[in-house]
Amino acid sequence: MTGPGSGASVAVSVALCTHNGARFVGEQLRSILGQTLPPSEIVVSDDASSDGTLDVVRAVLAEFAQTDAATSVAVTILENERPLGVTKNFERAVRATSGQLVALSDQDDVWRDDKLARVRQLFDDDPGLLLLGTDARLVDEAGRPLGLTVFEGLYLSGEELSALRGDADTGGEDAARALVRRNLLTGATVVFRRTLLETALPFPAEWVHDEWLAMMAALLGGVRIVEEPLIDYRQHGANQIGVRAPTFAYRVRRMLEPRGDRNRKLAVRSRVLLERTRERRDVPAPLHELLARKAEFEAVRAELPANRLARVPAVLRLFRTGDYGRLASQGSGDVLRDLLQPA
Repeated sequence: MTGPGSGASVAVSVALCTHNGARFVGEQLRSILGQTLPPSEIVVSDDASSDGTLDVVRAVLAEFAQTDAATSVAVTILENERPLGVTKNFERAVRATSGQLVALSDQDDVWRDDKLARVRQLFDDDPGLLLLGTDARLVDEAGRPLGLTVFEGLYLSGEELSALRGDADTGGEDAARALVRRNLLTGATVVFRRTLLETALPFPAEWVHDEWLAMMAALLGGVRIVEEPLIDYRQHGANQIGVRAPTFAYRVRRMLEPRGDRNRKLAVRSRVLLERTRERRDVPAPLHELLARKAEFEAVRAELPANRLARVPAVLRLFRTGDYGRLASQGSGDVLRDLLQPA
């Protein structure tokens, strides 16, 4: 299905990635096709599904082909013979898009019908905006609200929300500092300006695609949020990536899990980020210094000894410098994790 697009000044592409999503992908695709501002293009990249996912996709597209709006949306379907995994599948999808704006889509959510119209207006109003994330309503398998949004499930603090809104006049540095600690944006809600790909591609294997895109945009001062749910984010047993409110039992289990693999992965991720951005002159010097310190901090954590008592001096040094507060995802909670978790 090809055509001239929606007539909008800024074309919006949707990168929809699928893997064994036959149960839900039809509802999601219909919500995309039913937007008040239709996308100019949809790229579906299927990661070697074996459950008939693409049969559902093609059936929905066949229904849509009978409508008056069908000529306004170009559709491309990519089929991976072997699974690439979430990050590389999204990379393949976004590389195949052509719109000035690219909206990421999971296979099992449902978009509010004005999502693209709302988001495109925000990009039109702010030429410096590179990436926008929104809140999302958490729903169960049947689409019933769970009484929680993604931002609530992630326990975003007032300080984090302020940083992502760009309340302070810091050129976007506050958002980067917040995202260095932990990812705060959910890829299923994200729309970004195509020019961001010049910096972000290729996506490193050590990072999830949405974290990487948000971090690159933040380092360039171009991240913002909408504190309003513009999608229903479905939670079910087959979620590849999900959000849930942590219970006390969950927190205890996390405290008792081995810390070695997690800390080593954080060290590798931090090193990759530092190496990819080291020579970029469009990243402010204070953020270069922040990334270097983050890499040093995670390298020390990754090498903490197995003996808990032997960890104490290094952990206390990092705590006294304020590194846990500035750089760790759980702040002082990570002090306890590093001291108490098994190796």
